[in-house]
Amino acid sequence: MKTYSAEEILALSRAEKAPHKRIRLLSVALFLEGNSRTEVALRLKVTRASVNAWVAKYLANGVKGLDAKKNKGRDSYLTAPQKKQLSCYIEELYTSSSGGRLTGDAILKYIQQNFKVDYRTNAIYKLLEQSGFSWITNLSKHPKQSIEAQTAFKKVPVGNNP
Repeated sequence: MKTYSAEEILALSRAEKAPHKRIRLLSVALFLEGNSRTEVALRLKVTRASVNAWVAKYLANGVKGLDAKKNKGRDSYLTAPQKKQLSCYIEELYTSSSGGRLTGDAILKYIQQNFKVDYRTNAIYKLLEQSGFSWITNLSKHPKQSIEAQTAFKKVPVGNNP
């Protein structure tokens, strides 16, 4: 792990585009210049606990320790095979000739009936996005529509069309 001087960290802080990382770098630079953690906190208008954490992370892991960590979030209620089954169900309904709209409530009911898992409706749309589905609706197909009638209608010239 490379050790940096206060001036080098200050230069990294000036070059950093992410504002949260910039303040972390600046707090470490001020600490390395000889300021106490309390003085750094007062100067940057942050809590002393934050400065303590940032300095500790820097001392343990170097500059990499100051990178922002992405929050993992809650684990999914569905397992990978259940997600695959849900994806197959959605694709099957989407491509079926009977048509109709697939709503978030319908997907929610399918999940509750088949997997015994409760989701909120807004979480269904996030689950679909994670599975690679886009929630863009197209015109629904009426179950009794006639493809032949539609094709014949398209071939009828209208107005100035040759």
